[in-house]
Amino acid sequence: MIKTALARPIAVIVALLGVLVFAALALGRIPIDIFPRLNLPTIYIAQPYGGMTAAQMEGFIATRYQNQMLYVSGIKDVEVKNIQGLCLVKCTFYEDVNMAQAAGEVASQVSRVLSYMPPGTVPPTVVRFDASSLPVGELVFSSTSASLGQMQDLASTRIRPLFSQIPGASAPPPFGGNERTVVVRVDPEKMKSYRLTPDEIVSAIVKNNQVSPAGSVGMGNYMVMTPSNTVLDKIPEFLNIPLRQGVGPMVFIHDVATVEDATDVPVGYALINGKRSVYIPVTKSADASTMSVVNALKAKLPEMRALLPDNVQLSYEFDQSVYVSQAVHSLAFEGGLGALLTGLVVFLFLGDWRSSAIVILTIPISILTAILLLQLTGQTINIMTLSGLSLAIGILVDQATVVIENIHQHQEMGKTKARAILDASQEVSFPLLLITLSILAVFAPAFLMSGVPRGMFIPLSLSVGFAIIASYTLSQTFVPVVANWWLKGHQHTSEHELSLLPDLKQPREVSQEGYEVHHQDKVKGFERVKLAYLGILDKLLRHRALVGTVYGVVCATVIGVCFYFIGQDMMPKITHSKQFQVRIVAPEGLRIERTEERTKEVISLIQQIVGPKNVAITSAFVGMTPSSYGTSALYVFNAGPNEADLQVNLAEDYQVKNLDALKDQIRQAVHQHLPDVQLSYEPIELTDKIMSQGAQTPIEILVGGKSLADGKAYADKLVARLKGIAYLRDVRINQPLSYPTVQIDVDRERAAQFGLTPDQIAKSLVAATSSSRFTAKNLWLDQSKGFAYQVQVQLQSQDMKSEADMQNLPLVPGQLRPTLGDVATLHTANVPGEYDRIGPRRIITVSANIDHQDLGTATRDVQRAIKAVGAPPKGSVVELRGLAKLLTETLSSLQTGLGLAVVVIFLLLAANYQSLKVAAVVLVTVPAVLAGALALLLLTGQTLNLQSYMGVIMSVGVSVANAVLIVTNAESLRLRYRDAVAAARLAGAARLRPILMTSLAMVAGMLPMASGLGEAGEQSAPLGRAVIGGLLASTVAALFVLPVVFAALQRKTTFASVSLDPDDPASATYDGYEAPATEHSLSEQPVLV
Repeated sequence: MIKTALARPIAVIVALLGVLVFAALALGRIPIDIFPRLNLPTIYIAQPYGGMTAAQMEGFIATRYQNQMLYVSGIKDVEVKNIQGLCLVKCTFYEDVNMAQAAGEVASQVSRVLSYMPPGTVPPTVVRFDASSLPVGELVFSSTSASLGQMQDLASTRIRPLFSQIPGASAPPPFGGNERTVVVRVDPEKMKSYRLTPDEIVSAIVKNNQVSPAGSVGMGNYMVMTPSNTVLDKIPEFLNIPLRQGVGPMVFIHDVATVEDATDVPVGYALINGKRSVYIPVTKSADASTMSVVNALKAKLPEMRALLPDNVQLSYEFDQSVYVSQAVHSLAFEGGLGALLTGLVVFLFLGDWRSSAIVILTIPISILTAILLLQLTGQTINIMTLSGLSLAIGILVDQATVVIENIHQHQEMGKTKARAILDASQEVSFPLLLITLSILAVFAPAFLMSGVPRGMFIPLSLSVGFAIIASYTLSQTFVPVVANWWLKGHQHTSEHELSLLPDLKQPREVSQEGYEVHHQDKVKGFERVKLAYLGILDKLLRHRALVGTVYGVVCATVIGVCFYFIGQDMMPKITHSKQFQVRIVAPEGLRIERTEERTKEVISLIQQIVGPKNVAITSAFVGMTPSSYGTSALYVFNAGPNEADLQVNLAEDYQVKNLDALKDQIRQAVHQHLPDVQLSYEPIELTDKIMSQGAQTPIEILVGGKSLADGKAYADKLVARLKGIAYLRDVRINQPLSYPTVQIDVDRERAAQFGLTPDQIAKSLVAATSSSRFTAKNLWLDQSKGFAYQVQVQLQSQDMKSEADMQNLPLVPGQLRPTLGDVATLHTANVPGEYDRIGPRRIITVSANIDHQDLGTATRDVQRAIKAVGAPPKGSVVELRGLAKLLTETLSSLQTGLGLAVVVIFLLLAANYQSLKVAAVVLVTVPAVLAGALALLLLTGQTLNLQSYMGVIMSVGVSVANAVLIVTNAESLRLRYRDAVAAARLAGAARLRPILMTSLAMVAGMLPMASGLGEAGEQSAPLGRAVIGGLLASTVAALFVLPVVFAALQRKTTFASVSLDPDDPASATYDGYEAPATEHSLSEQPVLV
């Protein structure tokens, strides 16, 4: 490769320019996001049925779906949540399943299971959704004069359809209002005075407002359509529908009810800055770019605003792309600054701006090439790929620096520039290839991981791999070519430098362990450093056993102590975030209006704590999502009207010293002023939401049993035990298990005496306590908009002020009696408001937050608490879920991956050196990497997380690179001069400058990242600090311990080759036999043309 490049320098430059052109195009097209595409194999089924209780949703709907989904190939688990009016089914698949095929099979099974559903069941919504399909902001509608229903209708019919024109964007139905509906609101007293029943009113509306197709007839030369007015034209016309026909006075709708252009029964409200409003969560598909979606949406805002009336304002809030942009720009800036600092270090060592320029040029070229390859392989620019590219900068410098420094050494031998470049490049070509393969081997285990760790680490591995391969290629082509053009010719060689060059020394001189330098007054600059280094190394070589023992003990002690004290987390904690999300839980069954009041009080308390001017915006959703919008529960899941989700954005200029401390302050204030309200903080940052995979808190414990009572009893004991752990907060059972009800028990015998059936009684009850929406579907067409809307009969819940009002509900048309109280008994009771299932078991979830503690410690303490509670009832299971489970799986994968990486490197080195001992010597620096990285992380208050593990893994690769430079040189000298001690000494001296230069360059390159001062500094700082700690420790070990270990292990090793080839002169089996030339072989000699 080197000779070809030198022979065709213009071709090298042309090829490079071509790559850069395509890389520049890729840079403008590659998607930008916060995380890689995880492509988690999950599909959701959202099945609404308004008015049904959680128990009914479970028994009539959920279990049917659970059983039917078992027919889908590749299904791993089926989890179900059942609340009032909604069943949410989560189907999880194995990783190798074709999700397109799985989605088709799920849709097919859904169609089949619908035939077993209760009458009135609407088809469900089937969506592929995972934590990567998250809202990236909110479109907020506000107005001082428009009603919620009007804003909801505008959002649904005018704004939401435009989302189809934004690639990668999708929008769930609007939140805050409810579906526009023609509501026939019945007055119970007037209804009773006319001796009518709710069911009678519903029947009259259905008969008088009926959709029928229009026919056509031939009249003369034309085919004329014949539409009829079976569907009422205007909403006021509903008032004139007759309720009673025949003999006697006519009764119309206007006699007993009002008709309104309103909405379905409200079950929840959205509050923006404490005022009722409407918003649309802006979501992206799992494979879409956050930045692209948000930018396209912002460009669409003027068109959206033009479609709205002047009295309705539209704004884009809670923009998550800001965090993505800040994280990407911060990492890019840190990488660029690191590259400049790296170049400065190289210049200080080489003292030649031309050499430094060549080294620095390889960095952007390698990075751009890597970005091109990332784009071609379907990757994105995200914090993982950017972290990989930032990590790779040090290695990129390493490769070019080794070549340039070796060229300088060969020039100092007196060679011409062209010869020095060729010889120097060829000399380090194979060691650099070995280093490249060793670093790639460090990341190879990522391809053996699964789940989230695999999705996170493969993009990182690819970015590092592509950059390093590009760097190696440049070091073998671009660097020699440009060095010929830019570097100066012959350089002066000092007497001291000549004395250290192995190629010019005699064997007798090499064998001397001591070294005496004459003309000390002529020794200057780096030569003094080299002399000092040799003085220390000589002393260490005399005490080889002691050095090895002390090194092993120190490393083992530091690693053990650090592992004991250092914390563990999935991602670095963000303590200075300006936004947070909290779940507000009021007493079970509380009306949404009362929950709304408490939510506003919580907002007021937050404003008092941080100051009203320091709260930029608040967004809350109080109560439940409407049953007509089943998929809305994927974004906001509240189990009842007593729950609310609140998001808070603090002002940009407000300084958050510690987010955990602020949360605790809010928690205490709410407990003091609203003792019946519980708070539970939930993830709001995109990184936290994606990593939590839908879990509301970092600690989630599933208690599954054959009966809900057994699970509840165990969960109560567990909650009591967890509350005893000082740093756990918000410990609670997630499901509402004591929801207030008025149980209506129909006496079928008494009903039969009045000529009634339970079905007739139920129809009257539905219209009175809910609406006729799901039991008697009726549509009205708004011809001005071209949209059809539901017509429903209902009695507002506030009209039923007591059980007595319910008992007086008439049941027979034209009669005041019997009433509901005549045929049924009513009594209050508490029942579960949510039923969750996984497989055959009902599930209860215990959740908790963590305050000022790492997730690893919390996980261990929670596991101890579970053991302390004792074994669950027979047939029950207790499982730790949420981030705690993911942490255990991820760290296990990372530790296994790191171990595999070391094994792969060892085998690679053993194959290269043809010696297990030499391969083991190269790995001597690995314990120093672990000790140094863990020590610096512990000293700076960091934890072991994905970022710090990346730094440790990269440091292992760099330490191997430094070790390879020394060991390769040392083994070559040992075989040449037959002295392991002197060979180790000379190899250390010869590689002192390149190792110091590359190590310090990489440390300088990591300093901006390690400082944690950027916008995303808290996320990337552990990575930089782990690299710096591991690199500093491994550099010391490579320079002072590695030569000692090499000398100790190789001192008595045979010089004979292990080759078994009889034609190899170095082999012990060499027999000196030479095959005679044949006519055939002679005829194949090359012919010059």
